[in-house]
Amino acid sequence: MGNDDVTGLERRAAVHAALADPARLRITDALGAGDASPSELAAMLSMPSNLLAHHLRVLEKAGLVTRRRSDGDRRRTYLRLVPGALDSLAGPGLLPARRVLFVCTANSARSHLAAALWRQASKVPAASAGTHPAEAIDPGAIAAAQRNQVPLPRLRPRRLSDVQEDGDLVVTVCDLAHEELGTAAAVHWSVPDPVAAGDPGTFDAVLTELGRRVGLLAPRLAPRLADAS
Repeated sequence: MGNDDVTGLERRAAVHAALADPARLRITDALGAGDASPSELAAMLSMPSNLLAHHLRVLEKAGLVTRRRSDGDRRRTYLRLVPGALDSLAGPGLLPARRVLFVCTANSARSHLAAALWRQASKVPAASAGTHPAEAIDPGAIAAAQRNQVPLPRLRPRRLSDVQEDGDLVVTVCDLAHEELGTAAAVHWSVPDPVAAGDPGTFDAVLTELGRRVGLLAPRLAPRLADAS
């Protein structure tokens, strides 16, 4: 057996060992759809913070979970699954949704791009909105969509209260919006603001990350018909 084979076996063994505790499986299941701060995760799982910290250390050491500092409250971090770390494991399904509503602060880049990517990946309808909408979609987002051949409707940014409907699955793609909405968002993706940097590479990287997230969530949702009258 070669060194690469041994390394691969050791890696697999470390992952299985990290997931051998039911509490750690609950954590990875909870992070399967989106990101959460440690305090949000503790509340979600009804788990004491000291016990959660222990399990997170195990998961981080195994390379399954990583952290990103919030773009909003810099004292806060968001936990996320490392991309591809659980590819061989099947996560729990989610309830059907009538529509997915992507939300960021200005509704000028990330939320529009996420909705555009979603429409390519799922039959579940998608929309976008902002907590404090800008005047127009950022030109960098339009250019990134064109470079990557993603159809992006030229919609005016809209306020969340004007767009949200009963039955929407709200996905925040902005730390500021998530921290403003709290539990009103069902799923959070901690994605950096490309408008702040403004360069094409940053917009393309954000589009790629949103596409990855969409690819993970879309198979777990199915269209839900309106309730019969």
